[in-house]
Amino acid sequence: MTNIHIWSNAIMKDASRPITTRDAILEATDRLLARSGYKKMTIDDLANEVGIGKGSVYLHFSSKEEIALSHIDGIIEKLKSNLTAIAAKPLGVDVRLREMLLERVLYRFDSVQHYTQSLNELLAVLRPKLLERRKRYFSEEARIFADIIAEGQKAKIFQKGDPLDLAITFLSSTNALLPYSLSAIELGDRSEIEDRARKTADVLIRGISIQ
Repeated sequence: MTNIHIWSNAIMKDASRPITTRDAILEATDRLLARSGYKKMTIDDLANEVGIGKGSVYLHFSSKEEIALSHIDGIIEKLKSNLTAIAAKPLGVDVRLREMLLERVLYRFDSVQHYTQSLNELLAVLRPKLLERRKRYFSEEARIFADIIAEGQKAKIFQKGDPLDLAITFLSSTNALLPYSLSAIELGDRSEIEDRARKTADVLIRGISIQ
């Protein structure tokens, strides 16, 4: 099984429920984005990839643009779910925060490492709407991180300060490691990205920890 299929199954499918036509279209979108990019991908290509009629695609999505953006939405929704699950683990709050920061970087890396272009290059034509979505993604992630920081402050593990403001600082500090900021070459090896993310997380957490 290729990395593409591994990723698609991990992101879009839930073993507890049967895959829907909408899910199948989004999985096909991932494969086609990896192979040829957004500009070359057509609705006909998607229909053929899924094995359905073109009209069936339009029953679920109004346009190719909506499909691509929904594909990105799916990545972030799964990431948010993962972050929330990590936050609920019975571990030290500093350990959970570190793991969440790593997940934020590595999950995105794993989601697009099979692409031959950066997300910015792939979806350049969608840039205005994609940037608008990224602001929402950032805000939603920040709230999840703010909750764990507030928990650490309550337990007197982290220093006082506005939890949301601190969360925004944490996320801004790791944005440079995210795949939409890097070209396919700059993405490099996963272990290198993980090492950089781990070091960044350690510095950030030490900065708010009560010694």
